[in-house]
Amino acid sequence: MAGQTSKAQQIANALIAQIESGQLPPGARLPSIRVAAQSHGVSKNTATDAYDRLVATGYISPRRGSGFYVQSAAPSQPLPLTGHVSEAIDLVSLLREQLNQHYKVRAGDGRLPTAWMESSEMARYLKHSTSSSDDSDDFEYGRPQGLLVLREDISRALTDRAILANPDQILMTFGANHALDLIVRHFVQPNDTVLVETPGYYPMFGKLKLQKAQVVGIDRLSDGPDLDMLEMMVRQHRPKLFFVQPMAHNPTGTSMSLQKMHRLLTLAEKYDLVIIEDDPFADILPTGTPHLASLDALNRVIYIGTFSKTLSASLRCGYIAANAALIASLTDIKMLTVVSTSGTTERLVHEMIVRGRYRRHLKRLRDRVANASTDALAALREIGFDNIEPSTGGYYLWCPLPQGVDSIELAHTAAREGIFLAPSSLFELSENRRPSALRINIAHANNHILLNFLQRVLARAR
Repeated sequence: MAGQTSKAQQIANALIAQIESGQLPPGARLPSIRVAAQSHGVSKNTATDAYDRLVATGYISPRRGSGFYVQSAAPSQPLPLTGHVSEAIDLVSLLREQLNQHYKVRAGDGRLPTAWMESSEMARYLKHSTSSSDDSDDFEYGRPQGLLVLREDISRALTDRAILANPDQILMTFGANHALDLIVRHFVQPNDTVLVETPGYYPMFGKLKLQKAQVVGIDRLSDGPDLDMLEMMVRQHRPKLFFVQPMAHNPTGTSMSLQKMHRLLTLAEKYDLVIIEDDPFADILPTGTPHLASLDALNRVIYIGTFSKTLSASLRCGYIAANAALIASLTDIKMLTVVSTSGTTERLVHEMIVRGRYRRHLKRLRDRVANASTDALAALREIGFDNIEPSTGGYYLWCPLPQGVDSIELAHTAAREGIFLAPSSLFELSENRRPSALRINIAHANNHILLNFLQRVLARAR
């Protein structure tokens, strides 16, 4: 029945009480799944679910072949709220009050009370879809920074990446694209110079041109951006920002070397450059993968993450991690542009995390991506693509075409045969255009229709 606490959560709550009271100190080993199931009179699946919830919330950690151990006496806590609340006298403060709801009498509100919506079909669906006991925000806009418990989840995940950001340094967004849009709106004025990688993330080029920025491309090499070129462009243009995707780069699939990361941060400090680190595949990359934000401690680096790449493209849920002052400014822009993100979506993601389902999904996804990457590389090399860089954990391979083959014309030809291709010209700035290539998604690379088509193209080009 909706509202009841599941047996798995009851077991998890009992263990949390023991951990927080000191009965189970940090480092203590928990009973095995089998023993826990027997002692609580439940199935092993229920005991596993309870342990997964404790792993997801940071109370315990698994050790391969050894069991589960107490990790912490309490999860990370958010910073206290500031005492001062501005009265609703301007647009931002009015929005902020509608979201935060500090006032008891809400005559200035812009929507009907939640209680008026409680008997709706949407309410019935939500109560059966999630086990959250906090139903108060089901029909509200939600907090301006996003669901607190999900920001706490993200804070713990970032700590595992050596990125220290408390929940007040995290802003929820409608995916990474929305995060990029907020950052552009905050920093970029018409005619400002901004640096991007080329080939790079083409929607980013469009956002900057829409803002009337001067966009300068920095060549992306196999081990990251060309930093000699970057320093030359910085000296020449004095840009404000550099947008970079260091790991599992879209579209080339390559990753930035640790040496280049250190040098990039040195250049950023020297030339007063802000770096935006887009990291959409972080959740499936190997443990220990370096991040600019961890090396920089969110000083000059703004970090962007997303769940849309690992859960569903239609599930628009991402976040920004940065220093608290910047997050406050970006939150105001978010309120003015979209009011708030979806509390329903954010609760859904939180539920997946705390129930351990997201962790299990990521394990399956990592294996599937790794296998598909290996098979895709082998298949494409077999038909004649010899100079492909192996994927480093993302979804893409960059396939240079023979001299004389135009990627746009090839895409048109492929379309007539029912094949959708992503030509390199989409990902490059015209002044930096290099030899033609294709971005190939590893999930579709082994299709025999595609491989036969590309093999004919290569044969004609020889």
